[in-house]
Amino acid sequence: MTMKDGAVGVELGTAADLSAEADPAAAVCLFRSLADPARLAILRHLALGEHRVVDLTTHLGLAQSTTSAHLACLRDCGLVSSRTVGRSSIYTLAVSGELMDLLGAAERLLAVTGDAVALCPTSGYDATDRP
Repeated sequence: MTMKDGAVGVELGTAADLSAEADPAAAVCLFRSLADPARLAILRHLALGEHRVVDLTTHLGLAQSTTSAHLACLRDCGLVSSRTVGRSSIYTLAVSGELMDLLGAAERLLAVTGDAVALCPTSGYDATDRP
């Protein structure tokens, strides 16, 4: 995982690159940004093409302020980018190929682990209800 000009880049290599000595902070931040269901829904919707905030709020049923806050998080993480057209901001995936590779890998991992992740006492469904 690398940080370059404020954007997060993922570099995968050998097992030596994933050693216990490597600082996991950037990876933790990346996965934390992907851990929110609304942010994942936004990313999946942006995978279909660029959208305005108003389009995302309509399609996803989220409040405008909620959508904007999630987009700001994703932009700060380098996952989405925006451009201004008139008075609107148009959002798009900043690293589409890499992000789709990561989400595809996550889906394959979930297919292999089944319900184990959801039932995990530390990070599963019940764990989100804990203080």
